[in-house]
Amino acid sequence: MEGLCWCGSGKKYEDCHQMIDAKIAAAKTRGWEVPDRSLIKTPAQLAGIREACRINTLVLDEVAKYIKAGMTTAEIDRIVYDFTLKCGATPAPLGFFGFPKSVCTSVNDQVCHGIPDERVVLKSGDIVNVDVSTIYKGYYGDASRMFMIGKTDKKAKDLVAVTKECLKRGVAAAQAWGFLGDIGAAVSGLAHKHGYSVVEEYGGHGVGNEFHEDPFVPHVGRKKTGMLLVPGMVITVEPMINMGRKEIYVDETNGWTVYTADGSLSAQWEHTVLITENGPEVLTY
Repeated sequence: MEGLCWCGSGKKYEDCHQMIDAKIAAAKTRGWEVPDRSLIKTPAQLAGIREACRINTLVLDEVAKYIKAGMTTAEIDRIVYDFTLKCGATPAPLGFFGFPKSVCTSVNDQVCHGIPDERVVLKSGDIVNVDVSTIYKGYYGDASRMFMIGKTDKKAKDLVAVTKECLKRGVAAAQAWGFLGDIGAAVSGLAHKHGYSVVEEYGGHGVGNEFHEDPFVPHVGRKKTGMLLVPGMVITVEPMINMGRKEIYVDETNGWTVYTADGSLSAQWEHTVLITENGPEVLTY
């Protein structure tokens, strides 16, 4: 119907996205980088994304019930695969650009994209990131958690705790009409204060309608730089924090697993976040 908003809400344009569009247009005239309309989710899309995120959280909860010393990372993969299918959903990583498993399991000095393996047995003292991504009715949810196996030492515990606080501060900085650089500044400021480094080659991303969408979300940066954050955008915030140097490398034997170059421990936490006028809303835990 004439005069209705482009987002499909059923509301009049003037009562829905007109003011948001006007703010975006004004920001663009000032030379700021702004999202195009494809990055702003419609109400129907958000309903689907929320459901994918709900299931994604349930999958991570299921992993949390069973993860322990003596378990192989391949067992984690089977839990994720079986439980995701039980929920009527699909594991997003499986087959993604040839990725062979349903989840990423990154242990100790593995930064991200660790491939579950029958030969990798979790032992007391390990820290492991379990990164779950879920497709439900064409929509995506994405989150990761750190797990400390058995008795971990203080240095490892501190890294995991500080990285979780980096995530919390990064999410808090994801305010409507702020900037992507605000997120990076919040994350890197805390990490560097504790003597840690931040991985720069990998970061967060838009998500929801696809597994990976624009924009790239850096975890280093300066305030008031980068793309404008607009209500309706859905992004991941997922800082990867190294105990040692920031340099990394990719395992040449599998083309996926990323390691710290100096062999130091690395930790990561991830949420999917909706940008709203009332502050960031965490959709996955």
